Amino acid sequence: MSPSIDFALLTTAAWEARGHAYAPYSQFAVGAALLGADGVIYRGCNVENLSYGLTICAERAAVCQAVAAGCRHFTAMAVVADTREPISPCGACRQVLAEFGDLPIVMATREKTEQTTLNALFPRASTGILDRP
Repeated sequence: MSPSIDFALLTTAAWEARGHAYAPYSQFAVGAALLGADGVIYRGCNVENLSYGLTICAERAAVCQAVAAGCRHFTAMAVVADTREPISPCGACRQVLAEFGDLPIVMATREKTEQTTLNALFPRASTGILDRP
């Protein structure tokens, strides 16, 4: 993990974003904060829909906010939820994040924090099924 990244600040921003989550069906609020290479923190929260397949995860919401603002290079991400163990990005979020390269990811609860990288969570994401001879 890069010592120049303020993971505490990023995690705080994710908790703030979580406060805006729209989760009337699952009651499972998630927040994410994505640090752009431009130094801006882009926040996202999950937005549920009665048709669960249309639900947007916090991580993808943060990516969409960043891209809409013109940022396409990211430095780190924090993901938070009120769970016993830290949660990690789901498969769809991992695939969307992989579009923009590897980055350190902090996953946190109120009591516990873990750090990993996108490549550790999602190896070979940039080749996958497209890795043909």
